[in-house]
Amino acid sequence: MARIVVTLKIMPESPETDFDSIEIETKKLIERFVGRTETKTEFEEIGFGLKAMKLTFIMDESKGSTDALEDQIRNVDGVNSVEVIDVRRTIG
Repeated sequence: MARIVVTLKIMPESPETDFDSIEIETKKLIERFVGRTETKTEFEEIGFGLKAMKLTFIMDESKGSTDALEDQIRNVDGVNSVEVIDVRRTIG
């Protein structure tokens, strides 16, 4: 099976939300879901002081859907929503 790169867009509940705690908890959930993996975190300005966190990670395609992981991330304190915004197969 191929490996895929998945990018999640995580929206906070408010502009004052603590992204550090969301990032730490989300990375723990990703590691439980896919095992040890590389991650990349970026922030996107949305407007009016609100930012979105984009978390990119690699997983094995055989894992299938990320729906269960998304449900777990939605339950993290401070998270308003999460969605998959990009999925690509790796080369090599």
